[in-house]
Amino acid sequence: MKSNSINFSNFAKNVYPFLECQTFHETYYRLLEEFAAGRIRKLIVSMPPQHGKSVGASTLLPAYMLGLNPDLRLSIASYSASLASKFNRRVQRIIDSSEYGEIFSKTRIKSLGRQSSYIRTTDEFEVIDHEGGLLSVGREGSLTGNRVDCFILDDLYKDAMEANSPLIRENCWEWYTSVVRTRMHNDSQELIVFTRWHEEDLIGTLLRLEPCIELRQWADIGRVAAGGWLYLNFEAIKSGSPTEIDPREVGEALWPERQSAELLEAKRRLDPMRFEAMYQGRPSSRGGLLYGDGFAEWDTLPDHIVRRANYTDTADMGDDYLCSVSYAVDADGVVYVLDVVYSREPMEVTEKLVADMLQRSEVRSALIESNNGGRGFARAVQRLVPRVKIDWFHQSANKQARILSHSATVVHNIRFPRGWAQCWPDMYAHLMGYRRDFNSNRWHDAADVLTGIVEQEAVFERPAKISRFGFM
Repeated sequence: MKSNSINFSNFAKNVYPFLECQTFHETYYRLLEEFAAGRIRKLIVSMPPQHGKSVGASTLLPAYMLGLNPDLRLSIASYSASLASKFNRRVQRIIDSSEYGEIFSKTRIKSLGRQSSYIRTTDEFEVIDHEGGLLSVGREGSLTGNRVDCFILDDLYKDAMEANSPLIRENCWEWYTSVVRTRMHNDSQELIVFTRWHEEDLIGTLLRLEPCIELRQWADIGRVAAGGWLYLNFEAIKSGSPTEIDPREVGEALWPERQSAELLEAKRRLDPMRFEAMYQGRPSSRGGLLYGDGFAEWDTLPDHIVRRANYTDTADMGDDYLCSVSYAVDADGVVYVLDVVYSREPMEVTEKLVADMLQRSEVRSALIESNNGGRGFARAVQRLVPRVKIDWFHQSANKQARILSHSATVVHNIRFPRGWAQCWPDMYAHLMGYRRDFNSNRWHDAADVLTGIVEQEAVFERPAKISRFGFM
């Protein structure tokens, strides 16, 4: 097989015949091929754990790029020197293989006892009769005197503890700007592959400071500005509409044979915030969150409940959530969430879900926003639960202003049942990760409904409290 005729995916299958290759891997490998060909200069890919990101980027890709250009000088960096060396050894084994030699016969590295003038260690090797090679370093390692044509940065944080350390994040950024960037020249390339842990990790910082295009279709490659990044995030569970790059439907797992949607949902229930970061690629730190440290929780409803009600907002767009919350209110105006429907199912499904919840939570009245088909939804639910008084109204006030201005009241007045993160993990993640910077939030549905509840309760006339001495 001629080296100039083999694409990256076929190369990977030739040198790694045991490779498990799913549909998203083909997309990933096509993207890496575009990078190897130089059509992408700066690429960021975030992917859940155990989905093959390092096999593609830090094992197969360096061998492929050195086959295409034996004069290329590459460097792999990771959170530890030992991990970076492991990648280096794997690349060496590929280049040593007969399968590789049949494809890239001109790319050879030192064998034991031969070519003594060439370097071959666990951390570095040189290509015989060429200028190229591969150097591996740990985070904060030195690259003094080394020109680098292509950097591959693979998981610069070991775990959540490292990523949550401001000192380690600052040290990583300092190393990146003072070491990595200074070793690069006009034609150098950068590839960053991470599992996300924190919104202020290296990926988050670069996306904030430098121009970036999110890859949704292959034509986006040509839209990247000079010096800008191309960014692809593979979600473990698809949350948005299908795209050319990721044609999955909402709710589908990325690699169901390895990690099914059921397994992933179980992981989400254990720690929704961590799941959003590691598996969905959407981390958030506590700083800058609208709802601060979260909501108070209740175990037992108080005796002095004065009313039970419901507030529902139907989905605005195709991938938005219908959010319906049944709640109880005590004489002091404290709101106790009783039950929730938070779903992106079509209305013919959610109508029944909401109706069943209204009966289950024993509410007497429900208020449904009539925007975007809400009036028809309200009528359908009314037919299913004729004993509940259902009203609808058009919400014309500015959503951003409402949510931001009522946020303190929402946190102060609303209580969730203990363990609500496991009951409604999507809602929990969206509320606990909701940012003060309104436009940085993807979903506003849960925040909008909680805001609507405190607005409604502010104008509702509650009965006067009674003490043993009379009315207060």
